[in-house]
Amino acid sequence: MQPVFQHPWTLSEEEAITLQKELAARVRLTDPESLHIRYAAGVDVAYDTDDDRLVAAVVILDAHSLEVVETASAVGRPSFPYIPGLFSFREIPPVLQAFEKLEIVPDLIVCDGQGIAHPRRFGLASHLGMLLDTPSIGCGKTRLIGEYEEPASIRGSSSQLIDQGEVVGHVLRTQDQVKPVFVSPGHLVSLETACAWVLKLAPRYRLPETTRQADQQVRRELTKLEAQRRLP
Repeated sequence: MQPVFQHPWTLSEEEAITLQKELAARVRLTDPESLHIRYAAGVDVAYDTDDDRLVAAVVILDAHSLEVVETASAVGRPSFPYIPGLFSFREIPPVLQAFEKLEIVPDLIVCDGQGIAHPRRFGLASHLGMLLDTPSIGCGKTRLIGEYEEPASIRGSSSQLIDQGEVVGHVLRTQDQVKPVFVSPGHLVSLETACAWVLKLAPRYRLPETTRQADQQVRRELTKLEAQRRLP
């Protein structure tokens, strides 16, 4: 799976912010007329703190059975500094390398991060969804921006996440009596559809299976890196 367009990754902080603003204006928050989701991809990135490397993993699930049907990963070194609000410039290059290894093309991408719930309305999910021209959702464990009222304690309850008077996501309770997740559309998907799919992908646990399986995949890859370092 290849990006539909390219842009430079070696940028200054100011250049990256400018590019974010330019691309944010092109984000589409409506569902494609022919939206049919057979395969859903989960994306996660983890850091090897002992070796200054990061691991990106993509896991493809059957969107209905939630069985894993394909995985891919890539190892790289960060080429962009750790700057809040600009994580996508640090993490997407190896994520794209992992996507390039896939045989199955997903119909939906769920990122462990933010979509438009971002200071410049262009989080990792929006960035990745636009590059791959694929519906994408941000599902964060924590809030990056915005204010909200606590949703009711039963599964499926939600409340609006509001930043500067704009609804940028929903705070969604995926299981009874557990902490909610922060759902925001990334690209080519509406907020309502994003919440519906996160709930569908989280039948038993707080996090959607896409995120859980991608997290497990990066952990396995980090274990491999550690084992390689121990070899004589």
